[in-house]
Amino acid sequence: MSEVEMREPTMLVLTSLAGGRKHGYALIADAAELSDGRVQLKAGTLYAALDRLVEQGLVTVAGDEVVDGRNRRYFEITGDGIDALQATASRLEANAAAARSRIAEWRPRGIAGQMQFGGI
Repeated sequence: MSEVEMREPTMLVLTSLAGGRKHGYALIADAAELSDGRVQLKAGTLYAALDRLVEQGLVTVAGDEVVDGRNRRYFEITGDGIDALQATASRLEANAAAARSRIAEWRPRGIAGQMQFGGI
């Protein structure tokens, strides 16, 4: 699979599934926890993403069960999903390292420890 830039919600879904098999509500709750509440997935968005991830071979349907009269569908990450998640994590780490390096280079020229935002 060629590397494609992965959006944060997709990365969080794959990260959640890397921790084990989960159903939709658990994925929504875990994505919110993993992102410190920044990402609040809606059911429609989640299931559209899961359908796409299944189609891409990054996630697989891992069974269904009925709980309180409602069907719960479970999902698991695949080996290709782990590879895509690892590639994305590596790309983001490299970008963060480059950003930190540039910030460190800038600080001696700026005001140490402070960022200034002046009016235009």
